[in-house]
Amino acid sequence: MTNHTLQCGARTLDLSAPVVMGVLNVTPDSFSDGGRYADRDAALRHAQAMIAAGAKIIDIGGESSRPGAASVSVAEELDRVIPVLEVIAAECDVVISIDSSTAAVMTAAASAGAGIINDIRALSRPGALAAAAATGLAVCLMHMQGEPSTMQQAPSYADVVAEVNQFLRARAADCVTAGIAANKIVLDPGFGFGKTDQHNLALLAALPKIVAQGMPVLAGLSRKSMIGRLLGRPVEDRLIGSVTLALLAAQRGACILRVHDVAETVDALQLQQALNDVALKNAEAGQG
Repeated sequence: MTNHTLQCGARTLDLSAPVVMGVLNVTPDSFSDGGRYADRDAALRHAQAMIAAGAKIIDIGGESSRPGAASVSVAEELDRVIPVLEVIAAECDVVISIDSSTAAVMTAAASAGAGIINDIRALSRPGALAAAAATGLAVCLMHMQGEPSTMQQAPSYADVVAEVNQFLRARAADCVTAGIAANKIVLDPGFGFGKTDQHNLALLAALPKIVAQGMPVLAGLSRKSMIGRLLGRPVEDRLIGSVTLALLAAQRGACILRVHDVAETVDALQLQQALNDVALKNAEAGQG
């Protein structure tokens, strides 16, 4: 049974219905919005707009994870994310997620008000697992084959669903061993991270198998290059594809949707919830 709440530092996140995580990249080179929110005031305004549109989580990232992206120094990542995190924590009533793989950034972010550590490397960098455990925060573990600089060169699996599921199960067990409570762990299959389009579609189709592990599942499909290839759309014209994939993920059990287009995704989820509510009432009436 999947947890219906997630304790994120001082805040409790209600996951009884899917929630939206708004993406806030404070990087110069992210694939869809690089450089737009690197300034602290611009980042705050964007966070406030996403919260007003219905985002329950703001995910702050200071290191691009686009295919081919280069790594940044710890000092540079800290300089990018901590001032933004501090001002959002001071000005906004929202769960803040820090999108980082670096132990020092996790520790500083926790002190600055973060409630979730969202790591594309599943706490595999030196010191990351111990640092995350020491914060007491919720963690999101993502599967990635390879590193961002090389992950899309030739991704290969014998059985992508089984291998991703096995990896996530093993990393969750490692987290529990390190002292992170099982009810503070979120799983992310890592759409687009060392996967072909067919791998991504197979994972989406089989998402209930990951959900069946009993931990909340995050899906990040927003503006992915897969949409561009399947629909022939440039990154600025992937709204409908992004919202459709988010809705499909929610229908298959994902309870956190990481998106750039918050308002549109929230609208779609509200319509789905309205339909679900009617279906539930009809079923209860039939049983009576």
